[in-house]
Amino acid sequence: MRRFAGALFITLLYAFAAAQNAPAPPQPGPEVKKLDYFTGTWHLSGEAKASPFGPAGKFTGTDNNQWMPGGFFLVSHNAASMQSGKTAGLAIFGYDTNTKVYTYQAYNSMGEAESAQGSLEGNIWTWTNERKVGDKVMHGRFTVKTVSPTAYDFKFEMASEGGDWTTIMEGKATKAPAGAAPKK
Repeated sequence: MRRFAGALFITLLYAFAAAQNAPAPPQPGPEVKKLDYFTGTWHLSGEAKASPFGPAGKFTGTDNNQWMPGGFFLVSHNAASMQSGKTAGLAIFGYDTNTKVYTYQAYNSMGEAESAQGSLEGNIWTWTNERKVGDKVMHGRFTVKTVSPTAYDFKFEMASEGGDWTTIMEGKATKAPAGAAPKK
């Protein structure tokens, strides 16, 4: 019985010591932290070109971007008004350390789901994806050019397999001051 009690005491002591030296939770790497640029509330405006996705015209929108607990994913709640009506959506930005690319998953009130991969070179973010439109595969390219800590220009282009890029929309975004009430 004494040996059992001694072994139990040593086991409990070891478990307590191990619990005291538990590894720290994982921390986001420097690539993930570059997405911090997009945190906060952004107001977008621009022009859509006539395309299979809708008529030409001006649009406005708001993105509210906040870090998910843990700091690995940036969650965006967005709303836009355009010629074809109003939309709302949810997007999640991240970074895949295995493939070394930024990730983007989005869902909107028109029933669309979208996935893209991104990269950052200098002050230009480039997000690319493929999407089936009818019986054709279309390639999408969304570029963001940061022009200041509170402003960026953006452009969305599409190309059919082997075709030239066509601009679908372009515009500007400005960051609302911290604590400012969102525009409705």
